[in-house]
Amino acid sequence: MIDAHLLRDDPERVKRSQAARGHSPETVDLAVAADLERRAAISAFEQLRAEQNAFGKTVARASKDEKAALVAEAKGLAERVRAAQQAVVDAETAAAAAFGRIENLIIDGVPAGGEDDFVELRRVGGIPSFDPADFPDGPRDHLALGELLGAIDMERGAKVSGARFSFLRGVGARLEIALMNMGLDKALAAGFTPIVPPTLVRPDIMQGTGFLGEHADEVYRLEADDLYLVGTSEVPLAGYHKDEILDLSGGPIRYAGWSTCYRREAGSHGKDTRGIIRLHQFNKLEMFVYTDPADAEAEHTRLLAWQEEMLQALGLSYRVIDVAAGDLGSSAARKYDVEAWVPTQGAFRELTSTSNCTTYQARRLDIRWRPDGGKTQPVATLNGTLATTRWLVALLETHQRPDGSVVVPEALRPYLGLEVLEPVA
Repeated sequence: MIDAHLLRDDPERVKRSQAARGHSPETVDLAVAADLERRAAISAFEQLRAEQNAFGKTVARASKDEKAALVAEAKGLAERVRAAQQAVVDAETAAAAAFGRIENLIIDGVPAGGEDDFVELRRVGGIPSFDPADFPDGPRDHLALGELLGAIDMERGAKVSGARFSFLRGVGARLEIALMNMGLDKALAAGFTPIVPPTLVRPDIMQGTGFLGEHADEVYRLEADDLYLVGTSEVPLAGYHKDEILDLSGGPIRYAGWSTCYRREAGSHGKDTRGIIRLHQFNKLEMFVYTDPADAEAEHTRLLAWQEEMLQALGLSYRVIDVAAGDLGSSAARKYDVEAWVPTQGAFRELTSTSNCTTYQARRLDIRWRPDGGKTQPVATLNGTLATTRWLVALLETHQRPDGSVVVPEALRPYLGLEVLEPVA
């Protein structure tokens, strides 16, 4: 939720952020007006309450002959108080709705625009080449490789669960587990506490993290239980400290959530239908951080560095982009995507991202800290993926050999116990 003080003191700054995201600045004017109405309703209610309390004392002191008329007047005043109280409830509901339409304030320097307006920050690693003499038909895609290795079974995934589901089997399952364990070791070395969170959450948690806005159609909901399946462990990890005051005297609180994730992939019909690049169900190791807002940008840089170290250790070529404001999602104030080169697509594809959500989620979930023993303030929250199923796409295609075998990156070998993935007989 946007900072109410910022909205009142500098609405033009909030308008610029909304405009950069592609939203009408009118949302800010409506929120300012709703806030004024809410405060006016509270003031009117409090004034009437004070009158009621004072009148009650008058009634108590009145003589028996006077009380009958005063009691009738008191009843009328009580009705006005009840009406004023309801007006406060209505005004607060309207203000909450108006505030909810304002997304997180973007950080200075975030490019304006939509999905195609990102800024490329750097490229790391050369584009993999495949000698036509060895690959006369070009490199195999990850699904062809996965089938040769007995690692990916999309046909049975569709038979059992429908489109965009798969079975990872044999070395495919082992490869994903090895990748996740490698990521977990990276997280442990950086001071993260591992957590296996629930993957079903209550509506207030999903709403608080900002996932029930424009992209609510991506979320699976169990209507009979009024619970949501999470698309990232960011959601339960953000809710973990809901309504709490945290101790940040020892520095950031870092969690690494290992979970299965679910996304409906609504609106992606016809996109990435082959293979495992866009599934309804996948596994993910997610970094999540609570920190002093003053340190949030530095922590964001650290999260990105750990992601890059993982991709470099896996021998993947990639680029880092600064995502444009209109493609951030409601909670993120800045997001960096790391996109790896996928040889058979001849393009960089997103493997991981990291977002600085500043105090937006913490305000919605009432997560605070007490700097220097003073007044409580919202913490900052950040997230970033350290390993996920999609990484197998770039891993298999980049390190393939002409016979369909795949060389295991050296950094991954201790977790897998194999140097080469061989085609099954």
